[in-house]
Amino acid sequence: MDYSGVNGFLGTRASVMVDVVVVAMIGVLVVMAWSIFQVKYRRRFLLHKRLQLTLGVTLACVLLFFEVDLRLMSPWRERALASPHYHEAWFVGAVSWSLAIHLVFAVSTALLWAFVIFMALRRFPVPPEPTDYSQQHIFWARLAAIDMVLTTLSGWIFYWFAFVAS
Repeated sequence: MDYSGVNGFLGTRASVMVDVVVVAMIGVLVVMAWSIFQVKYRRRFLLHKRLQLTLGVTLACVLLFFEVDLRLMSPWRERALASPHYHEAWFVGAVSWSLAIHLVFAVSTALLWAFVIFMALRRFPVPPEPTDYSQQHIFWARLAAIDMVLTTLSGWIFYWFAFVAS
């Protein structure tokens, strides 16, 4: 089949940018977990701040490239046509359902991360240390971290239905 754009490296129908994101999310989850460990058990607040800001900026850039790739360079629908789970009608088939679920998590994760980072930059001193805002930050950050895990898992499920299944 002739797909527009550059084919990925995982041997599926996905584009290279989709494959990059699928693999990179492993690294994101590892760095996120390590960052949380550093702040929770080692009390390394500045390291946690730097890691989270780096993750946030990196994910924003990757998301921009990812969206450009999916919409302009290698439209995902053309690549997913060969899947037995793909149907032209929206909400018919596992590809549509898994994408819808993934998008719920992806959008909420982006909003939560932006909120958590914005509020942390506003409410924590420089250099960072615990304040009366810490408990609220922990609540929202946990929610964002759980959402990131669910975004990753739902993205991998969508990837399988759209680009791997045959």
